[in-house]
Amino acid sequence: MIKEVMTSDIDQLCVNVMRGLAMDAVQKANSGHPGMPMGAADMAYVLWMQFLKHNPRNPLWPNRDRFILSAGHGSMLLYILLHLTGYDITLDDLKQFRQWGSKTPGHPEYDPHLGVELTTGPLGQGFGTGVGMAIAERWLAHHFNRPGFPIVDHYIYAIVSDGDLMEGISHEAASLAGHLGLGRIIYLYDDNHISIDGPTSLAFTEDVAQRFTAYGWHVERVDGHDREAIAQAIEAARQETDRPSLIIARTHIAYGSPNKQDTASAHGAPLGEEEVRLTKERLGLPPDRTFWVPDEVYTHMRQAVKRGEEWEREWREMFERYRQAYPDLAEEFERALDGKLPEGWDVDLPTFEPGQNIATRKASGAVLNAIAPRVPYLIGGSADLTPSNNTYLQGFGDLSRSNPAARNIHYGVREHAMAAALNGMTLHGGLIAYGGTFLVFSDYMRPALRLAALMNIPTIFVFTHDSAWIGEDGPTHQPVEHLPSLRAMPNMTVIRPSDANEVVEAWRYALTHRDGGPIALLLTRQGVPVLDRSRLAPASELHKGAYVLVDAQNGKPELILLASGSEVPLVVAAWEELEKEGISTRVVAMPSWEIFERQPENYKREVLPPEVTKRLAVEAAMPFGWERYVGNEGDVLGIDHFGASAPYKVLMEKYGFTVENIVARAKALL
Repeated sequence: MIKEVMTSDIDQLCVNVMRGLAMDAVQKANSGHPGMPMGAADMAYVLWMQFLKHNPRNPLWPNRDRFILSAGHGSMLLYILLHLTGYDITLDDLKQFRQWGSKTPGHPEYDPHLGVELTTGPLGQGFGTGVGMAIAERWLAHHFNRPGFPIVDHYIYAIVSDGDLMEGISHEAASLAGHLGLGRIIYLYDDNHISIDGPTSLAFTEDVAQRFTAYGWHVERVDGHDREAIAQAIEAARQETDRPSLIIARTHIAYGSPNKQDTASAHGAPLGEEEVRLTKERLGLPPDRTFWVPDEVYTHMRQAVKRGEEWEREWREMFERYRQAYPDLAEEFERALDGKLPEGWDVDLPTFEPGQNIATRKASGAVLNAIAPRVPYLIGGSADLTPSNNTYLQGFGDLSRSNPAARNIHYGVREHAMAAALNGMTLHGGLIAYGGTFLVFSDYMRPALRLAALMNIPTIFVFTHDSAWIGEDGPTHQPVEHLPSLRAMPNMTVIRPSDANEVVEAWRYALTHRDGGPIALLLTRQGVPVLDRSRLAPASELHKGAYVLVDAQNGKPELILLASGSEVPLVVAAWEELEKEGISTRVVAMPSWEIFERQPENYKREVLPPEVTKRLAVEAAMPFGWERYVGNEGDVLGIDHFGASAPYKVLMEKYGFTVENIVARAKALL
């Protein structure tokens, strides 16, 4: 039942204008989701006008509250809030909803300068990412705050939907958030009982309140159109410091529409011109005017600008006093927010001597523990594989309710939540976050990996057990297709180091390229020979993505061997045999295709001369993609099938990854 509208009530007028803008934008685009913005307008208005601490004139203010529209299909709700409260989104931008080059795409796309904190739309991602933001907020607060100086003091708010709560990631992330007691999370659940297929009762009948209570959350229930009740619930959640909060707000999709309220048809399609007109009449809006915003709405909602500027001014004055009292901490805080490394951060990086067999995962652990004492805001973890991934920072504790500034996070067997939380920490700023699991389990992380790449943020993913050479665990745990699939993802930089010293350089690259997209480090379970760099090119050449590791000894090469990761030492051994037989051969190590593709064209031609067409690539993965480097006259030794359970040396022999077979395949090309 629609409540009687009082257009003289400025709050009611603002909320109904928001509904009108949502209808108009979707109708003009002839595409979009009008129902959710109309139904969630009351709770969003209360949150933004009474609680959200933000500055529209500086969307990057560090101590702002973070707002996540996890129900990203309702993107117009976010754009309307940004426009009406004074961000750099105009009424014309609303009119260009879902159009080429507009600031208002179909789902929110990460643009912190506009106030869009992250990309959402794939349901559940905003929910999980907010958990990472809350971990960052609490960690930074405990690390940097001092009595009288709460320089990190803000909340993580989100509007989540039925779909968010159905997705598996919400279960993982909610369980983790409850376990950690992340009290700065306040999520408003738009409980409108409608999904694309129809009523949620078709597939979603669990007791959400009991579920979240069992996870250790504080839960409130309210009428989602009773603004006073919403405000009281948010205030109660703010007072709850030891538990995350879920406010279940019973709303009506397409609120106000006489014929489409509470129907699935209002979820993902325009209401239609006649229904828009009828709804405006019912809401007390001019029925024949589109994109109508009266001056009094702008005057009222743009009070957010003055409030935000005052909040930031007070914070910056406090920070200057903090700087005087704690100059070293203030400097570290600014450096952390900028994503910069302290001077001398790399002076303790190890050097590995030839003659050893070292798994690259173990080398990675040694590198991390050399860096950690010098980079206090480096924080890492694993999805219950810490000893296998070698991600533990010795001496820096386990993050928990009672130890919120520790630097090792135990995610449990929750790979998807881990990936989203890593994105949240990266987006929040102030931490350099990494997380590990087996490469084969990147499948469980795929949506969050893709969003990291789509947002082009420098999250670091550590994937160990990177090939079939993990052996006895068998095909269920042996990644075959995962390496080429990660390479296929735009903005993702995949690095598969050849030996322990390349691992050092891989971490150096990951930590110094903080203005690019995500990094995936692929590391071995098995020992890999440390290459003798006194006779081979230095490991620092990794920063070029591919390089000539060793060249033909007599004249120009007639053959090129290419490889990444653990197969590089193997092709070096094959090179020795080929050279003994008088076949002039070059070995090219290719730890990262993506980095190589960023090099100047002349460098790429130097490494892979076009005139040398006989090329053999060797990699323990699906050969897909290598054709770009071996060409029509080349060959690839890969694995185009699932693996088997056996000792890895047996698998290498059975699959042809031997010096003898590589030499034979190379000679066949000639």
